[in-house]
Amino acid sequence: MFHLFKNRLKLVAVALACIAGGVYATNYSLWINGRNGAGVVGNYADFTYWGPAGTAAGVNKKSVNWDGYNRVSTENYRIRDALDCYCTGTNWCYIAAHSAGNLQIGYALSMFGGSTRSNKNASPNSSGVCGDSGGTQTGWNIKWVDVAGGAAGGSELADLGSWAVSDPLSSDLKTATARALYDHNQTRAKWFYMFAGSKGAVQSGLMPGQDDAAVAYHSSGGVSGSAGAGFCNPADWWCNDLTLGTAVNEGGRAKWSNHSVAFRDDAQALDHYTAGNWAGIVSKVRADMATYAN
Repeated sequence: MFHLFKNRLKLVAVALACIAGGVYATNYSLWINGRNGAGVVGNYADFTYWGPAGTAAGVNKKSVNWDGYNRVSTENYRIRDALDCYCTGTNWCYIAAHSAGNLQIGYALSMFGGSTRSNKNASPNSSGVCGDSGGTQTGWNIKWVDVAGGAAGGSELADLGSWAVSDPLSSDLKTATARALYDHNQTRAKWFYMFAGSKGAVQSGLMPGQDDAAVAYHSSGGVSGSAGAGFCNPADWWCNDLTLGTAVNEGGRAKWSNHSVAFRDDAQALDHYTAGNWAGIVSKVRADMATYAN
């Protein structure tokens, strides 16, 4: 059902762009990495973090490389540079994010999605900044956001110091901090489609409910609230279910506004990690982008 909704949004966006500008929009697929980013910052063609650059992953795909090390507020300008480059004027974007990339796009939309942006020419310099093409607009032209293993709700691995405490980003990834970093309900009416993996690992005992070895379902499923909680697949009788779509989760906890669970890993087959080959829960988002981001 969510795929039909996506296609309707896409058709409406293209029609509006054609009416307003008299020309067809150019569409781009922006990929926002998570923690420990490996791509060259400013180089939108470097897909080192994800896997082979030739793999289908949406129309005109671009890798929005940020360092995956510093705090979200420090690095967020790089995400805004990419959004300005490719998602203004007559151009439109599909967004894919992984892990802490969920925090980055959520932060950008909540904190800056209502700001005035200069229209850009989609021709970046070596720093990833594009030139002005004339005119301004409010926010960015975004059709929807796919999120793999989203960490916008934080991770207990950061709470407990299982990740390097000298890493500034780990401070933002603490569950209470991540959930208070910005208004997660303010998506500027952009839909976030959540893809949640549940192939845990030895550290899964540190996280509530089911997890992908790095983030629990409360985060990857876009569950609201000021703290995490345990959510599971329906086969687990000892834990509240993470529901599909926008439905309230078992136990009564709602999802954030404009958040919908598009995929729940009932088979417990997908972990958090790309493995340099678009692997894990990212594989589901890649396939979705290849099919629908066009």
